[in-house]
Amino acid sequence: MSNSLLVAPLGRGIQITLNEPKGVSDADALELTNLLLAAHERASYVVLRSSHDDFILGRNNPRPAPGAPQQDALDRRRSSEVIFNCYGSFRACTVPIIGVVGGRAVGLGCSISALCDITIASDKATFQINEMNHHILPTMVMSSLVDRVARKDLAYLVLSRETVSAERAQAMHIVSRVVPAAQLDATVAELVATFEATSTAAMQGVKEYVGAAYDMPIKGAVDFARNVHAVINSAPEIRAEPPR
Repeated sequence: MSNSLLVAPLGRGIQITLNEPKGVSDADALELTNLLLAAHERASYVVLRSSHDDFILGRNNPRPAPGAPQQDALDRRRSSEVIFNCYGSFRACTVPIIGVVGGRAVGLGCSISALCDITIASDKATFQINEMNHHILPTMVMSSLVDRVARKDLAYLVLSRETVSAERAQAMHIVSRVVPAAQLDATVAELVATFEATSTAAMQGVKEYVGAAYDMPIKGAVDFARNVHAVINSAPEIRAEPPR
């Protein structure tokens, strides 16, 4: 385990703290991918946050030396897979992920904010996709947002490179809820307490349904709901809970 990602138990869940203020390296992204894909083995939910004022300030890898040969298309594709796979791990993780954003979320940070199942942001948080400032076509980031953000909002974010407020990010469905900065930790603690009182099977069922139903025709989504409803509600941990 590197010092860039700190993992600690949090009730029935785990908290992953991003501990590198300069951004996420490819090695960090690979470690985060593996943590999320295996999270269900030891946790009912994940809280993802930063130890610094900002959330994530993009991708942090050493720049090629001056005069270094250019990658060909296949090598470039291979070097990008680690980030595409990291984005995929947020969707594939079978337990819900709570993102906590207190400051700037830039590029990859904006993507990860949107990929979390629930994202609580401070009213001081800001969001930006700035790849085109660095002459990088932002389709990697766009792939993470395509099932979250409406097409006009997505085009505006990547082409304008504007830094948007947490309130605007909520309107774009990057963020679930915006709270005053002083209330951020208390709001997350309240949500964690709700998760602690909810069965793991129920939370996994919600994530499974939300992750699949929006891509289905209405009839398929309803039929899938019938199936998930029957399966999850028959789980012993739910049947054993007293009525509320």
